[in-house]
Amino acid sequence: MKKIAVVFAATGLLALAACGEKPAAETNNAANEVVINETENAANALDNAASNLSNAANATENAAANVTNAH
Repeated sequence: MKKIAVVFAATGLLALAACGEKPAAETNNAANEVVINETENAANALDNAASNLSNAANATENAAANVTNAH
């Protein structure tokens, strides 16, 4: 959904640029907000991936400890 918003915002900016007019502040703000949201989402996804990797490492460590303790 956000990608569509970026496309519409970019299209609006290009249309205004073609007419030689300055884009409205609202259009710029909307485009910037979408970019900021996408950046935050990417950062959150990266944090989640790091957490998942840490959890997997902990699970592997625990499994190794269980095997050692079982002997």
